[in-house]
Amino acid sequence: MKEEKLILVTNDDGYDSKGLVAAVEVARAFGRVVVVAPETTQSGMSQAITMYNPLYLRCVRKEEGLEVYSFSGTPVDCVKMAFDYLLRDERVDLVISGINHGSNSAVNVLYSGTMGAAIEGSFYDCPSVGLSLDDHGADADFEAAVVYGKRIVRSVLEKKVELPLCLNVNVPVGKPGELHGIRLCRQNRGRGVLPPRRPAGPCVFLAHGRFRQRRARGGGYRRVGARARLCFDRAGAGRPDGLPPARSPCQCVGIILYL
Repeated sequence: MKEEKLILVTNDDGYDSKGLVAAVEVARAFGRVVVVAPETTQSGMSQAITMYNPLYLRCVRKEEGLEVYSFSGTPVDCVKMAFDYLLRDERVDLVISGINHGSNSAVNVLYSGTMGAAIEGSFYDCPSVGLSLDDHGADADFEAAVVYGKRIVRSVLEKKVELPLCLNVNVPVGKPGELHGIRLCRQNRGRGVLPPRRPAGPCVFLAHGRFRQRRARGGGYRRVGARARLCFDRAGAGRPDGLPPARSPCQCVGIILYL
């Protein structure tokens, strides 16, 4: 009998999000699942931690093979709570963060709470996978993300992977049969353009805007079918000045699914 895997699931959209339900579906195909996810939405928290406020842990659901906890901290706080307290006497085989509502490509990886949690998991020498769907809608269809998420997770669990490892997986909108495959990718470059809005007076602003894509040196992005989703690699294979790569605490590899 194969040893049951222990998988930690977290996210930045909150413990009751639709994407988290989809991530649990991916994880339960491989073993026992423990969820520690934020009590409220924590998008854009990156790798922030809570230092000066008390944090609260609440058990939301417990059944055979599944435990769900909500935590009042950031996504990284959730990972620390799991590894340093809840599961400190057990070996976690994999961390899944997501499935995020919206892609986490290019520099968005630096802002993303989803990827912040996945990267934090890799600091514990645990393979980690951040899953994101390119759809912010409340009625987003996670079917393809679940199907391909299972494929990628199975590959990580079945193969001997070099640690630390963090995968950033972005899934376009579409049915599983409409996606043509999986590719590793390099970072795209760009920045968020946020013209201010003043809806309630001169001192109140709302952040909004769009992503402006830029071509990086050496072919920083390329078109892939109908989608270009090139993700940030925080420890790339080489450096632009020709020096050898430094050993990083996290090898963050971009993966795209394409139409």
